[in-house]
Amino acid sequence: MTGGHRGDGRDEEQPVERRIPGPRQAADDRERLPRIQPERPAPPLPHKVLTSLLGAWALAACSPEETAAVEDHLTSCAPCADEALRLRDAVGLLHTDGNLDLDPMLRSRVLEGCLGRRPARIPVPEWAAPYDAETARLDALLRDIGSAEWHAPVRLKWFEDDRQVNRRTTVAGVICHLTAVDGLVSRALELDDPLGKGDQPLTPAERTETYWSGAVQPPTRVVREPWRDQSHSLIRTVSFAGRGVAERSVPYGHFTLPLQDSLLERAFECWVHGGDIADAVDYPYEPPAAAHLHRMIDLAARLLPATLAGRRRAGLAAPARRLVTAGSPGRSLHLEVEGHGGGDWYIALDSPAALGSPAHTVAQVALDGVELCRLISGHVPPAEAAAGQNGDREAIRDVLFAAASLSGL
Repeated sequence: MTGGHRGDGRDEEQPVERRIPGPRQAADDRERLPRIQPERPAPPLPHKVLTSLLGAWALAACSPEETAAVEDHLTSCAPCADEALRLRDAVGLLHTDGNLDLDPMLRSRVLEGCLGRRPARIPVPEWAAPYDAETARLDALLRDIGSAEWHAPVRLKWFEDDRQVNRRTTVAGVICHLTAVDGLVSRALELDDPLGKGDQPLTPAERTETYWSGAVQPPTRVVREPWRDQSHSLIRTVSFAGRGVAERSVPYGHFTLPLQDSLLERAFECWVHGGDIADAVDYPYEPPAAAHLHRMIDLAARLLPATLAGRRRAGLAAPARRLVTAGSPGRSLHLEVEGHGGGDWYIALDSPAALGSPAHTVAQVALDGVELCRLISGHVPPAEAAAGQNGDREAIRDVLFAAASLSGL
């Protein structure tokens, strides 16, 4: 065999040379890739768009580009700068670390604003407004608590003679107590009494014991609705009844009060026991509005001369020193109430028919308004009342103990 030729006489095929392609030339790249244009600055945002971004800017919710555009705009636009400051202040309120509980006066302010635009056809009488406000506040507290908290223990406190006494009950039991005593006002208005139509008048304590003994034991949250319905009926009735109903007598067993004073007394009790419930369930609870608290203190001041005379008849207070004819000024104690709901009252010391008089003042007691109410409700003993005292020590002691004895079950 010889190399170079096939045996059939044809020339043998030459092998094909395969080449690996090299890198593209720069010219090829320029032809294939899109040309990159030089970056142009974005056009400034219109004023309308920048104004619409102010809220997002105040909340720090803008992109970096939008933030820069807005802040650049604020340096040259005074109206937008003012609006931006207002929005930033509003955002600060959203992030407050303060108390989140509602202002106790919020309901009153909202109602006042609404009634200012559209007055009620049948408004609540001014003298019934404290009861309306305090029952609404207590109802809001009751709406917020859980089922188990209705069984939380509560101690009701009051004074008998010269000693503090108490009674253990529950949150539901407190509402039963309020329902029973509010029934005195219901009877005076000829509404349904929760204790029925008995002819024998009962004292508040007797009514409470009777209602407790007849209630399902232990009482539960179902007691809220009867109390709530009763308070609404009282407010609705006095609103429709007109002016004459304010002086209708409400018997309390051993004494009577005009209806307008009785509802004020019930407002005071509602606030005090609302505070008892709030303490039991660890719930914030503020004092009444200053104007309402002032009226409650005024009622207590008007009741003090008769209460002092009753204690004197029972041998629990010093004898009268200088009797005067009815309506004449007599020996007096200056009760100076400071702070919330404060004011000045002059308490006749020797006779409930005498007039308290600055010119005949023999002693002075200074107390904070809320602290005085705690004394009147039997929650603070007279000896522990944080009072500034000056003058006749015997008169001061008698008045402080008389204030405490205004409390009761």
